[in-house]
Amino acid sequence: MKQALIVWGGWEGHQPEQVAGIYREILEVLGFRVEVSDTLESYADAERLLEYDLIVPNWTMGKISKKYVLNVSRAVQAGVGLAGTHGGMCDSFRYNVDWQFMTGGNWVAHPGNDGVEYTVRIRQNSPLLRGIGDFRVKSEQYYLHYDPAVEIHATTRFPVVPGPHSPNGPVDMPVVWTKRWGEGRVFYCSLGHQANIVDMPPVREILRRGFAWAAEGKALAPPDAVTRAMDYTGMGDSE
Repeated sequence: MKQALIVWGGWEGHQPEQVAGIYREILEVLGFRVEVSDTLESYADAERLLEYDLIVPNWTMGKISKKYVLNVSRAVQAGVGLAGTHGGMCDSFRYNVDWQFMTGGNWVAHPGNDGVEYTVRIRQNSPLLRGIGDFRVKSEQYYLHYDPAVEIHATTRFPVVPGPHSPNGPVDMPVVWTKRWGEGRVFYCSLGHQANIVDMPPVREILRRGFAWAAEGKALAPPDAVTRAMDYTGMGDSE
């Protein structure tokens, strides 16, 4: 049986506990044994992290020790999947560039704040999201700085709400992406400002597929993946 770790906390406005509960439901339907934690100390035991198939961070803002990020990074490099949504994964620790490098991007703005109505466009060539149609959502529309190495599976178009970004003209911003971190698979979806958005049927289906995909990396990792991951010491100067 695959094992998953959900770690929730940080800014309460994102309803991290309720969102973590939806994550748990999705994972248990997929057949995972799920551990849920509300402390970053869950990242302190490097050997334990290697036992999971999937880590699901759900922690907005706050600070984290470089050691904890290094432990997660090494686990993912060894094949453990990493998957999450919205600010719980890509607005987690604004001063830790190693976290941002691993996850593939970071939030910088949501013009119009909450309640903006916009379209999520599924890329037709995406094998991960094949069969899911475009859909409308009324929530925060995330503007992100993202890694050019990510594989984009869904987008949204800016600007919807006028702002200083508008003179740049229309841009398509990723909503769902995947990337690799060592032997590990990383999945991100920018939707999920609060639990009602995560609970939308198309979002649940996107997460179901993303969680399952990310968790497959461990079984495919070569025998020396853990040894090679342990040699990694980080790349940034973040605290």
